Amino acid sequence: MLRIPQDLIFCIFFQNHVYYFCIFAVMKKVAVVILNYNGKKFLEKFLPTVIEHSSDVADIVVADNASTDDSVAFMREAFPDIRLIINESNGGFSTGYNLALRQIEAEYYCLLNSDIEVTPHWIEPIIELMDNDATIAACQPKILSYHDKEKFEYAGAGGGFIDKYGYPFCRGRIFQHLESDNGQYDDIKEVFWATGACMFVRSDVYHRFGGLDDSFFAHMEEIDFCWRVKNMDYKVMYCPQSKVYHIGGGTLPKSSARKTYLNFRNNLSLLMKNLPDGAVFSTISYRILLDWIAGLKFLFDGSFADLWAVTRAHLSFYRHIPALNKKRNALPHKHVSQVYQKNIVFKHFLEKKKLYTELNETDFS
Repeated sequence: MLRIPQDLIFCIFFQNHVYYFCIFAVMKKVAVVILNYNGKKFLEKFLPTVIEHSSDVADIVVADNASTDDSVAFMREAFPDIRLIINESNGGFSTGYNLALRQIEAEYYCLLNSDIEVTPHWIEPIIELMDNDATIAACQPKILSYHDKEKFEYAGAGGGFIDKYGYPFCRGRIFQHLESDNGQYDDIKEVFWATGACMFVRSDVYHRFGGLDDSFFAHMEEIDFCWRVKNMDYKVMYCPQSKVYHIGGGTLPKSSARKTYLNFRNNLSLLMKNLPDGAVFSTISYRILLDWIAGLKFLFDGSFADLWAVTRAHLSFYRHIPALNKKRNALPHKHVSQVYQKNIVFKHFLEKKKLYTELNETDFS
């Protein structure tokens, strides 16, 4: 039996004594875009579930970032009906998505990591929320651990925040401490950043603000993007009615000097670009001091590769200050909401605050 795709419309019309039969492809409102780099094992494991729980309401696209495994051959053989975009080189998370999304038409994009297991009806609650509020630029679901499904996962958890010095944390995750999901974060809430592991974003906003910053390569590019849109009075939201399970560390392991380098470098860069006027010098100066305290801890722990990564991160940041300042001058700046006005490092490591609920809500501006 011939299977008729649900995203095609057929019509017949009559003109000049001739019947015409036409087929029109219908663009779905949402495009789920998976950026892949040497992730065949994840595509093989998780893509079928994405198709099962998404294809009725979203187009599914895999963008390959110049993989050196057989991901492309696997996709062509196992999933020939899934659109495949092939980037000529691996420009990292930022450039990979920027190149791919320029080729995709949809009202909403969902940037989805390849190592995520989605659940039934994971798309609809977020789209309904964003449809009802045009000021929402981006939104994330509840992110739980694939390996321990009762716990939140590091990358995003119950929605992201930063403190006044740019340290990121989440509801459900402060530094390495992960909370169990007991329904304590089942409320829809405005947050500071939505995780790039599973971020829904309005396509027009994404392109209007230049997408992700190519220079970040990977790590904290979504925080930079969310800060930029918040500076233009958009909101970023967390929607727990949508739930996914994330493995994490699919491209770079958590204990990676490369990851340390990118996190320290990119954190300084996003501060330089986005801090409100009058706060740049004092905030970055204090943050540099804290970075070197972290570097000394790496030294005492024998993590020489991480110490060198911090050093290289700072050298790269100093070298790129003129370029970062040029980007800053092209952006508006203001005091935005959902910034924790205390030092989360001190709160966690000195005052032993492990849970988001132990933080005072009045300290979030």
